[in-house]
Amino acid sequence: MMGLLTRDVAIDLGTANTLIYVKGKGIVIREPSVVAIDRYTGKIVAVGDEANKMIGRTPDNIIAIRPMKDGVIADFDITHAMIRHFIRKANVVGILKPRVVVCIPSGITEVERRAVEEAVMQAGAKEVALIEEPMAAAMGAGLPVKRATGSMVIDIGGGTTEVAVISMGGIVSSRSIRIAGDAFDNAIINYLKKNIGINVGDKMAEEIKFQIGSAFEGDEEGYFDVRGRDVRTGLPKTVQVKESQIREAMSENLDEILEAVKLTLEHTPPELAADVMERGIILTGGGALIKGLDKLLTQVTKIPAYVAEYPLDCVAIGTGKALDNIKEIIAKNKRHI
Repeated sequence: MMGLLTRDVAIDLGTANTLIYVKGKGIVIREPSVVAIDRYTGKIVAVGDEANKMIGRTPDNIIAIRPMKDGVIADFDITHAMIRHFIRKANVVGILKPRVVVCIPSGITEVERRAVEEAVMQAGAKEVALIEEPMAAAMGAGLPVKRATGSMVIDIGGGTTEVAVISMGGIVSSRSIRIAGDAFDNAIINYLKKNIGINVGDKMAEEIKFQIGSAFEGDEEGYFDVRGRDVRTGLPKTVQVKESQIREAMSENLDEILEAVKLTLEHTPPELAADVMERGIILTGGGALIKGLDKLLTQVTKIPAYVAEYPLDCVAIGTGKALDNIKEIIAKNKRHI
């Protein structure tokens, strides 16, 4: 009978991926935030996994786009169509429309907040509640966010990096920067073009990042065969790239993340900073998987840093936990406006 009515839904609406969490079931959708459309008719051809496979492999009339940029909506119509597709695929729409909690970057504007609410409402929600991404990440990582003790989380997604110190259910100090997974990929693309003389696409850059991307020099040097196009001749080319080269390519973006961490700690009350020193820093998001990032943070801040058990799922799980307090969050959002 429950399926005929409705289920409360949580959405991790990410720049790179969208995850749908259904109360009582857990994560049921995990797909790229990509939509393929016919440029001449405007018709949606594919969404999610299917659309992602089309990137770089479609005729001129089909374009695969990501309607989210830097953690916010870049194309409203396509975003709400994508959300509607995922909600329907999650099989939660029955007699009643679902109530939905969506996570948002902590640094977005009021206009961007309203755009998210409106897109989800148009996608078929009855009510929409917003929760800030670092809070969701901390909850999903199992941190004691409601206690009078400081917990620090760094969530590195596709579009934004969220750094926050949390205590008693609120964010005490935070920074949100639009430097994250996509910025790393672009840095790798630019470095290879300038220094190695090879052009690579977004997918190859992402593969390089996860194969040999690193933030801290280890004992062994990794290597990866990169396939692309020769900048000079335009012909296909394969070159072997070293881990140290990719670390150099990513260094400027890593420095910006480290600066955001330092600023967040500088604006944290001494008592809570002491708690963070004792408890450590938790890393979540896809960027947490970059080799040696925890070691780099520990070295720079002198605070132990740890990768969460399920870094890719923390935001979705935390947003799902927020479903238990959806009425309270909706009321808080109304006060915020």
